[in-house]
Amino acid sequence: MVILIKNGTVVRSTGRRRADVLIRDGIIARIAPGIDAAADRVIDAEGCCIFAGFIDTHTHFDLDLGVTVTADNFETGTKAAIVGGTTAVLDFATQDRGMTMHDALDLWHKKAEKSSCNYGFHMAVSEWNDARKAEVDDMFRAGVSSFKMYMVYDAMKVTDGQIYDAQKFIAERGGVIGVHCENCDVLQARIAEEKAKGHLDPTAHPITRPQAVEAEGVARLMRIAELSGAPAWVVHLSTADGLNEVRAARKRGVEVYAETCPQYITLDVSQYAEPDGAKYVMSPPLREARDRAALLNGMQRGEIDFIGTDHCSFTMAQKAMGRDDFTKIPNGGAGVQNRAELVYTFAVCPGHITLEQMALLLSERAAKLFGMYPKKGVLRTGSDADVVIFDPNAKRTISWKTNLHACDNSPYEGIEVRGSVRDVILNGEQVVENGRLIAPYRGQYVFRNPCERYRK
Repeated sequence: MVILIKNGTVVRSTGRRRADVLIRDGIIARIAPGIDAAADRVIDAEGCCIFAGFIDTHTHFDLDLGVTVTADNFETGTKAAIVGGTTAVLDFATQDRGMTMHDALDLWHKKAEKSSCNYGFHMAVSEWNDARKAEVDDMFRAGVSSFKMYMVYDAMKVTDGQIYDAQKFIAERGGVIGVHCENCDVLQARIAEEKAKGHLDPTAHPITRPQAVEAEGVARLMRIAELSGAPAWVVHLSTADGLNEVRAARKRGVEVYAETCPQYITLDVSQYAEPDGAKYVMSPPLREARDRAALLNGMQRGEIDFIGTDHCSFTMAQKAMGRDDFTKIPNGGAGVQNRAELVYTFAVCPGHITLEQMALLLSERAAKLFGMYPKKGVLRTGSDADVVIFDPNAKRTISWKTNLHACDNSPYEGIEVRGSVRDVILNGEQVVENGRLIAPYRGQYVFRNPCERYRK
């Protein structure tokens, strides 16, 4: 299959230029102005930007919480992802207690069989002991070079000492660990306080998890990484105070990678008071205007490394499990389809970041850190032909009714966005045309190499 994309503006982290892109047998064969070549399909990208396929560093599809399961599985979630320009997701294969990493990886491979975009896995680790350590080398041999640990949640929480030991052990093998950073004991105490007041609706959720709860967890992770000499990856950073801890650690020489999510640069804490406030219950919670401004500033200054969605969707019926107790509301929201248009609308259009930085945040840096570069994450000769054609002049209003995810709500409902993904090439095949999925189930597993620690 030969595809020729003509008349577009190729956007890379190093700059942009008007050029054509020639794709042959799943690989980018040439990028240059005025390419004249025979092709099976010619796509006119006049007025559009051409990006390397976007990579979502943080999704939760088909996640079983015990009391309920996410509304989206890989079939529905990756359909939404690919239409939104995400050509690869990195989901969390969750090693529950009593389960091996091998079992978790096998299970997630089965879950991902009907994927419409490419996919890889971080290994989410619920216990750290000699048996789990003995499996780590096998994970690398299976193409899994990144892991996750939690400071919260009884079913997943590990100790600081375990984080320290795991950081050292995994870094020696070329991997990195992402950590959900919150002070568990303090947030549990604050939950008890709000319940004692009879404060049980969704507005209590952000009160129990204020900025300092995240910032303390980030600060603790920074010191653990300082002692271990290993890199630290902060997942879903949401606060100005947390970002300040990252900055302070980097000044001390700590190697830190910071991820944030679209909800923290577009929404705010006032949403919890809305009639459907339960749909905004996620962890970390939505924040204040100052946090949103700080994260946008961090993106502008290159301090934020990449943007994942933390897509973890639930229906309103599932959210209603917490009608009389906010702690029983399943945490998470849908966002995998809307990431690029939200970043363009709220970060590029107001001038906080450039199109080149958008390419960095949505593609290149994720590909580098997570062992996919330069095959993915960049437009260059020899790279995989995962390509997004983005129309910066399009306008639309986000609605769960037109999104492809499988839940009956969106935290971004009613938001008018500028810019939209028009066409998507996946593995050298056009799978999205004029915003419509025309070739589902083409996703492939991405075997990842050791991490490229570009901040080292």
